[in-house]
Amino acid sequence: SGQATRMDALRTGLRELGYSVESRNISFEVRAADGKYDELPKLAAELVAVKVDVLVAFGSKAVVAAKGATATIPIVVPSSGDPVDLGVVSGLSRPGGNVTGIAIFGPELTAKWLALLKEAVPRIARVGLLRNSANPYRMTTADAVRAAAKSLKLELHAFDVRSPKDFDGAFAAMAKARIDAVLVSGDTLFQAHWPEVTSLAANQRLPSVGRREFAEAGGLIGYGQDDAELYRPGASFVHRILKGAKPAALPVERPTR
Repeated sequence: SGQATRMDALRTGLRELGYSVESRNISFEVRAADGKYDELPKLAAELVAVKVDVLVAFGSKAVVAAKGATATIPIVVPSSGDPVDLGVVSGLSRPGGNVTGIAIFGPELTAKWLALLKEAVPRIARVGLLRNSANPYRMTTADAVRAAAKSLKLELHAFDVRSPKDFDGAFAAMAKARIDAVLVSGDTLFQAHWPEVTSLAANQRLPSVGRREFAEAGGLIGYGQDDAELYRPGASFVHRILKGAKPAALPVERPTR
């Protein structure tokens, strides 16, 4: 899954800094919600209860849950939406609390996806936005996509899902609405089921766009940062904190490629 790949990248980054389970100088407690956001607060509380030294939160909803579970244990988020908008840091240059890490350009990136889709397939007029309505950050990203759609003279139609069992119904609704192409949100739920989503899009001959890994899973277009370039540097935040740095003093970084 996408999360397993990210965990591997984080482990690789830590190994390059001298940490490994084999060396017995680090251990991992892993909890995965697999897109079931309601479970995140409980999972975060479990990690706080075992008194981990650093919490690593994979994504926007996870960091919000982690922040809700502890105000003292350092939290590193290797990839999230704008942490200021999420309310987990005071500012990017001075986080001011127990959270730091790397923030992606979510709304800007998603608007770029739509422009690339129009450039690749100029005939399209009606675009479906496949999103998880349980994720408030992805919902705010939709505002940027609507603005981009208006400038490109495209009709944007949102199709909400909350679990993998909703995929078939969403694509059936797209067929009924005569959708010409589909933009797939980078939500964790979709990341875990990209092959299924890309197969449904291909079966309906829908040009599709999403994250970089989305194309690797069979989508038409993928654009974005390499997750390894986020999660391996994310390891440096863990390293600095374990060496005594305070999250409040570690500026939140942005991807460079």
